[in-house]
Amino acid sequence: MTSDSMGADGGLLAPVRAGTKAEAITSDTAWLRAMLEAEAALARAQGRLGLIPAEAAAAIDRAAATLVPDPAGVAARSRQSATPVVPLVADLRQAVPGAAGHVHRGATSQDIVDTAAMLVAARTVRAVVGDLGVVMDALCELAGRHRDTVMAARTLGQHAVPTTFGLKAAQWLAGLMRARARLRELRLPAQLGGAAGTLAAFAEQDPSTALPLVEVFAEEVGLAAPAAPWHAERSAVTDLGAALAGTARALGKPATDIILMAQTEVGEVAESSSGGSSAMPQKRNPALSVLVRSAALQVPAYAQVLGQVGEHERAAGAWQAEWLPLREALRLTGGAAETAAELVGGLQVFPERMRANAGLTGGRLVAERLAAHLGRDRLAAIMPERGPLELGDALAEAGLTRDPDELLDPSAYVGAAPELVDRILATYREQP
Repeated sequence: MTSDSMGADGGLLAPVRAGTKAEAITSDTAWLRAMLEAEAALARAQGRLGLIPAEAAAAIDRAAATLVPDPAGVAARSRQSATPVVPLVADLRQAVPGAAGHVHRGATSQDIVDTAAMLVAARTVRAVVGDLGVVMDALCELAGRHRDTVMAARTLGQHAVPTTFGLKAAQWLAGLMRARARLRELRLPAQLGGAAGTLAAFAEQDPSTALPLVEVFAEEVGLAAPAAPWHAERSAVTDLGAALAGTARALGKPATDIILMAQTEVGEVAESSSGGSSAMPQKRNPALSVLVRSAALQVPAYAQVLGQVGEHERAAGAWQAEWLPLREALRLTGGAAETAAELVGGLQVFPERMRANAGLTGGRLVAERLAAHLGRDRLAAIMPERGPLELGDALAEAGLTRDPDELLDPSAYVGAAPELVDRILATYREQP
């Protein structure tokens, strides 16, 4: 059994990412393939600059493309070097006996691991951005359709003032717009520095090609070219983790709200999934929302491990500690985005229930408005602990002629909620 088929890698304890695109993109095999891609790109770059024979670069490129590494075997063999690159390079050299001396030439293990990590990250981020687009399109439609659907806004868990469900959905959308923009702004760099980030082995071979080699290598591997090696300067990884954490949080917001709005006694929305219970056949649990929220709670914790301060030119432990948290942050964020697309796309909304809930407190939902007409002290004097507000006499005494029913109508006190919806949707539609 390979590690890719073992429970530890199959999402048994993280079903939000089980079977998703992100899980496949970040598998053990995919990670090793990315390392081989980095080795092949290095050989091609050196071949282009005449640092190794063209035929050797071609042989390494072919071997890297066809080599089928065993993740479990590589993992076991990496215990002797604390990096999977050493056994993987040994396998690659064995596959090209005539060009073995040109494999991994001048590079260090961290060059290959970091470059592979950025390759895997870039592919996962593209998948996440694609799924975010699906979620956001669905939220845009939902917000527009419910632009004027009145419901109770809730602050600190209690009814506050009226709002619209359209604005709630539009605010979800606004958070995801910011998260997607941050992901799109990432410029994930290749890594090539040699033994201690000085490019000494490359410069020794030909001083004029050391710096151009970094540019050509980045071009070959399809990543951004860094200004300098970043072995011990981990802001690229920190920025990636922060962007993933922000995306997971933005996805967790609608999931959390939906869980609360789907409570039996609230009943304002429902998921399309069956959400069955193992013990209670009557239950319709918000399973998709639970999955997304679980990811939103985990990713920030994983992101905290990324980019920890390391010592000197290569960290002993801090860098290695990034590998698993980075993969889990990528997987969970990707799984949350894919799951959220299903959640929002199938969300059922019950406007009648929203309107009924808005009237549960017998007019208190518009108490802020009433205080402006009656004064806070007079309103407090006529406001019983429970039951509807009796405003007729108080309004008459105040000399107001407004219809009490009109003043108590939640739909007449939503402020600029509909216009805010329009503004957020216009901003979204203007985005590329």
